[in-house]
Amino acid sequence: MPSAKPVEILCPACGQESFLKRAPRYDGFTRVGETLSCAACGHVFADEASVPFQHKKKIAGFDAKNLPPPPRVFRANENARLCRYCESYVVNPFIQRCSRLEKEVEATDTCDNFKPRPEPPAPAQSPPKSVL
Repeated sequence: MPSAKPVEILCPACGQESFLKRAPRYDGFTRVGETLSCAACGHVFADEASVPFQHKKKIAGFDAKNLPPPPRVFRANENARLCRYCESYVVNPFIQRCSRLEKEVEATDTCDNFKPRPEPPAPAQSPPKSVL
């Protein structure tokens, strides 16, 4: 994931901590670049190298090691016994049913009659079509 362009600046014209405003510049209908200016006073910078960006301060003690571990909702393979993975689970636009028990169920229900749905066969590879 590319990092975002910095936007916080210390403007040399007005002396304020401000934001960098990026506006497209056009020649007719063709975009030819960007105009970089201070959001507080409108001072225009010549190019990106002349913009005095503020550097982010790192707070000591907080980094990736300090993040809590992601929550685990299910234990390993615990969600494999849900009705949605059973061969008897039937979905239709109006109701979800168990064909074995002949009753209405929800996708997240479980029961003792669970039998896993067989894996669908892999699609057969067709030979490449020749172009003449």
